[in-house]
Amino acid sequence: MFNEERDYNKFRWEDLGDIKEGRPNLGLDVPVLAYRLLQYTFRDVMITELGVNRANEIIIKAGNLAGKQFCENMLDRELDFNEFVSQLQKVLKEQAIGILRIEKADLENLRFTLTVAEDLDCSGLPPTDEVVCQYDEGFIAGILEAYTGKPFSAKEIDCWATGERVCRFDVRAVKDGK
Repeated sequence: MFNEERDYNKFRWEDLGDIKEGRPNLGLDVPVLAYRLLQYTFRDVMITELGVNRANEIIIKAGNLAGKQFCENMLDRELDFNEFVSQLQKVLKEQAIGILRIEKADLENLRFTLTVAEDLDCSGLPPTDEVVCQYDEGFIAGILEAYTGKPFSAKEIDCWATGERVCRFDVRAVKDGK
């Protein structure tokens, strides 16, 4: 019998397995519908069971872990910032995650405003009057933490689900735990 209970994150990139070997006929791609079905049913059950705040905290933490692993395994962390952003934009587009644009960049204070268009998580959703990209918040923060070695916070300030046509994030380095 396996015991999965633990107080640490065990996930590593290798845990994704050999997708080419495991899916010789279906391949690497999965429809956005299947991804969103998984994400939004998990989100709905977590909100029902744990409340919206705790559910969002968990989703952000999962996104953060994914962002760190994504950066460490898909991106070159030795590039200067502009080259890194160019590579990140290219890989996000190739992986059909979204189209990243940097609107504002304050490198001295590590504060950014960025948008993601055609976002995997929410582009095309009906209006809900709430931002829904908490996973993306964690994902973006995790990528930047893995790149810089400093913790980040990302907060969605505009979302397709609130009537916008891109998701916009206020991203900043966390200073003194804030």
